[in-house]
Amino acid sequence: MSTPASFLKHLLVACVFMLPATAAKADKYEATADIFREAGESARFFDSSYAYAVFPVVGKAGIGVGGAFGTGMVYLTGDSRPVGKTSVTQLSIGWQLGGQAYSMIVFLQDRRAFEEFTSGDFEFSAQAEAVAVTASVSAAARTTGSSVSAGGSEYDAATSGRYYKGMAVFTVAKGGLMYEASIAGQKFSYKPL
Repeated sequence: MSTPASFLKHLLVACVFMLPATAAKADKYEATADIFREAGESARFFDSSYAYAVFPVVGKAGIGVGGAFGTGMVYLTGDSRPVGKTSVTQLSIGWQLGGQAYSMIVFLQDRRAFEEFTSGDFEFSAQAEAVAVTASVSAAARTTGSSVSAGGSEYDAATSGRYYKGMAVFTVAKGGLMYEASIAGQKFSYKPL
């Protein structure tokens, strides 16, 4: 008999394999950052942030108990070389069913926010918001798991992001469908290069 953690891991792996195949890019992190540079209001954060973390794919799945995982790179604004590796994990409890994948960027407003994020294990509180840049499949979500709907494409979506405790988060849906009303928080790890 499999454990809930084992089941969740298999569900997340299946979710990632359900994504449509895309042409490989030379640098998936830079290609993902370019999507956010061209999309709605997230573009203005590249000028005002101290640093940012880019996650090309975050896979999320759940049936009652859910989780998400993704890996990324951290950049100082204005520098094309990453300064560290990061990963995000999330565990959620509540009504949820399905799987989805999305790209995510976390803008760090100033040096204090950067140092807090890169201190090792950083957790977002349940009040932090993620603004959906595209809404064809998914929608804006708080880290609590609540979801709303929006419209537009990844290049013309009306987004309104703001810093919360020195951080602003934007997402772009890649595929999948997930219904949820759950409680969750995100945990980030960091390793300097």
